[in-house]
Amino acid sequence: MVSVAPRVFDLLDYLIRNRERVLSKEEIIKAVWNGRVVSDAALTTRLNAARDAIGDSGNVQRLVKTLPRKGYRFVGRVREEQGSADPIIASRPVESHRLELPDKPSIAVLPFTNLSADPEQEYFADGIVDDIITALSHFKALLVTARNSSFTYKGRAVDVKQVGRELGVRYVLEGSVRKAPSRMRITAQLLDTATGSHLWANRIDGGLGDVFDLQDRVTESVVAAIAPAVEKAEIEHAKRKPTENLDAYAFYLRGMAKLYQFASQQANEEALGLFYRAIELGPDLACAYGRAASCFARLKADGWIAGTPDEIAEVARLTRKATELGRDDAIALAASGWALAFVVHDLGAAADLMERALVLNSNLAEAWRFGGWVKCWLGEPEAAIERFARAMRLDPLDPRMGGMRSGVAHACFFAGRYEEAAGWAAMALQDNPSFQPALRIAAASNAMAGRMDQARHSLVELRTLNPSLALSNLKDRLGPYQKTENIRRYEEGLRQAGLPE
Repeated sequence: MVSVAPRVFDLLDYLIRNRERVLSKEEIIKAVWNGRVVSDAALTTRLNAARDAIGDSGNVQRLVKTLPRKGYRFVGRVREEQGSADPIIASRPVESHRLELPDKPSIAVLPFTNLSADPEQEYFADGIVDDIITALSHFKALLVTARNSSFTYKGRAVDVKQVGRELGVRYVLEGSVRKAPSRMRITAQLLDTATGSHLWANRIDGGLGDVFDLQDRVTESVVAAIAPAVEKAEIEHAKRKPTENLDAYAFYLRGMAKLYQFASQQANEEALGLFYRAIELGPDLACAYGRAASCFARLKADGWIAGTPDEIAEVARLTRKATELGRDDAIALAASGWALAFVVHDLGAAADLMERALVLNSNLAEAWRFGGWVKCWLGEPEAAIERFARAMRLDPLDPRMGGMRSGVAHACFFAGRYEEAAGWAAMALQDNPSFQPALRIAAASNAMAGRMDQARHSLVELRTLNPSLALSNLKDRLGPYQKTENIRRYEEGLRQAGLPE
């Protein structure tokens, strides 16, 4: 029992009962003092007494927050107790508790702070957070805290470590919105709740001509950056775990780390082994089946396997399991679609999987990137260019950027824009000078554009990496192009560059 003066009790009771909103000074005085004239000093004295009664202070403002030029709000967590005769005790904030971290990455998106004088911007800030929560929830590998829980921290100065403990999340996204006369600035940062360290931060500026367009652009930019940042952090966590303590998802993450070592056959084979280990421990882990299938596609793309009947059958099995188990997993569907197209040559089924993946998660850069290749193989170069462009915009720091640029080069080549194709191939080779698809299209594009010196230089580099390559076995290295004229055009470009029969 805490003894307080009557006005202090009434003030605290009114703040708690109306905790869902900010209360102005005038409203509080009217309700607690029945409209009598009360000085600012008297109100401040009562507020400080109320804070002191519940273990708060004007400096900390953990439970009763002062919002400059707006008013006051009770922001503590409240437990209602039935039958209590003591309303203060009944409404006392619940003590902080700890939730165990789940077995997959978890994130809470906290309400963005409105730094503008205009209270109407509160709705805009809340709308951005709602959109980000919804978009992140489409990533099946992420556990996203529901809005009702994350918004309990609205208007509070919080410690991300405490948020992590109370919500059971490893990551927190927080941000702010500031409005200028004709501009809006949104900042966001991703934090690790275990250490409080920053993993990612960005600032987005935009005009107020179309607020909803700006809101969509902010959501896309933030979500597209958050998913790779979380995956990268999770991979680092998995690397630090002792092998004997690894579960299925940790093996999956270690496989991803190996998969990102694109230039190494050994790394791809090790990744495949780790994905098989993840499947062994977690036979329902759809994304592991999809990634295992994509390892075969990667090995075939770089000429490390030929695609024997047994390998094709295994890819078909893996993709079938991935799509059965991961009907709502965009990553499993996209990775399976790529492997199904490139190794099994089932372009129709692959195209359907890509569309399903994009319906499930339109912010998944990987689905746009794989979808670009499928469109290219189907003979739809303009659609392919659009998909690669969307993938590059969503994830401009993707280590697979060279592959996307190579994809644009291929699409431009088949659209007959040879100089443009050569330019994109050159950019792809800056990212990865030994990327064989980029070297092939560079040689063919430069030759068709009449730039024979550049064409021959690319061909020399290509045959150094793959001495057995010839026009007679070129089809074994290319994707499953549906249109015969596209293969003939590719062959003609490489023939002009000097590739032997």
